[in-house]
Amino acid sequence: MKVLFIHADYLSYRVKEKTPSAEDIEGSRKNGSMDEPLITLISIESSDERSEAEKLAEATLKTISDVSSKIGVKNIALFPFAHLSEDLASPDFAVSVLKETESKLKEEGFNTLRVPFGWYKEFELKSKGHPLSVLSRILAP
Repeated sequence: MKVLFIHADYLSYRVKEKTPSAEDIEGSRKNGSMDEPLITLISIESSDERSEAEKLAEATLKTISDVSSKIGVKNIALFPFAHLSEDLASPDFAVSVLKETESKLKEEGFNTLRVPFGWYKEFELKSKGHPLSVLSRILAP
């Protein structure tokens, strides 16, 4: 799994068009926003499927918690972002990891926004620009 973190003033998105692998979403998830988020652009890779979704979500939670504690944020935006890898996991597995990660974050008291998987999206963000405002991590199964 590859993760790009961006600490931002805000994030807003609006879904535009489904891809063949798009998850079904309710109308309320067709757009969303969050102020002061730690945006986690996540690409789940085929090698991640050697792990259980729950264990991968646990590792993701640990990494997000570590980064968020360093910058002092509780707002987390989970943003599926296939463009970080050329070797992607199956859509079903990726969605299960994202949902499990969202659940674990909420259990730990984080405010969480999960952007829909498999949709072309229009989005806007404004990066903070401090030394820890953009970080990347690679999580191995």
